Amino acid sequence: MIERINVGLIGFGMSGRVFHAPILEAVHGLRLRKIFERKEENINIIREKYPQTIIVDNVDSLFNDENIHLVVIASPNTLHYDLARRALESGKHVVVEKPFTVTAYEAEALIDLAKRKGLLLTVYQNRRWDSDFLTVRKIIEDGLLGSIVEYEAHFDRFRDYFKNNWREKDIPGSGILYDLGSHLIDQALSLFGEPSEVFGNTLIQRQGGETVDNFEIILKYPDKKVTLKSGMLVREPLPHFIVLGTKGSFIKYGMDVQEEDLKKGLSPKNSDDWGREPENLWGTINTDINGIHFIGKIESLLGDYRGFYENVYNALLGKEDLAVKPKQALNTIKVIEMAMRSNREKRWVEFA
Repeated sequence: MIERINVGLIGFGMSGRVFHAPILEAVHGLRLRKIFERKEENINIIREKYPQTIIVDNVDSLFNDENIHLVVIASPNTLHYDLARRALESGKHVVVEKPFTVTAYEAEALIDLAKRKGLLLTVYQNRRWDSDFLTVRKIIEDGLLGSIVEYEAHFDRFRDYFKNNWREKDIPGSGILYDLGSHLIDQALSLFGEPSEVFGNTLIQRQGGETVDNFEIILKYPDKKVTLKSGMLVREPLPHFIVLGTKGSFIKYGMDVQEEDLKKGLSPKNSDDWGREPENLWGTINTDINGIHFIGKIESLLGDYRGFYENVYNALLGKEDLAVKPKQALNTIKVIEMAMRSNREKRWVEFA
């Protein structure tokens, strides 16, 4: 593999514009060569921010370009499977925006195709590189709370109105279970592995809503309980993370700052303090450390979404193992499907 990877990006809506393009541009070895986009307002932004990038109005221009090595798919969820399949069949390595696919069947088909083609396939689970999640992982791995008995994560918003986009429509892959749930589930599975059973409760709380805007998922493990919650009518912030162990507890409010900074037009290339949380967002720990009872703030580790694409780059060069493995992304979709089934049947569903 050559050491400069040319990237083709499909889609320049919020996902492509905010979460992919500025991060791709900030990673050494990656070059954003082409972007597929048809909306004039988005095209104008591309011309201003990425003048060296070629804008195309046909995805085949990416698939048929032998100089494109990696295709990033930032399209609506219902298109993920077909676009990823076509990219793989064209011999391209592929990054798919979360959620991986709408169904586990589609995810399995893409994994099989990538294996047959000998191509890299992964899913953009950037929130493994959130500052607070990195801190939670470090606290757990270092045993600061003892053995973990309970983990609860929230990803909440307050929006008592509807945006006129596909995410709020009654179509496959819409709603916050696929959107925000993909992040919460991936984080939990990356920490604790596959659960034995899944329980799900999904709701439409906003009057006139067409798709899920509140959910609770419980993952059952032999020695711990994992609860994942999200809602669109949460005006007063709830804890983002609650982690309970045999020695102590950790509670963290507030979200990683990278999303808001990216929405403001900032990027790792033009920020000297990228991914640093302010002190008022640091979590609180109450535990015993080396026989001493300690209560206090834990400074959040630096977050950096470049970590995802740096890993992809190094994996393509054979220097690292892929961090977000396709099987892990498949398991996230399985949990989503099991949570929906659990909600319909009002029972625990065995993970398989």
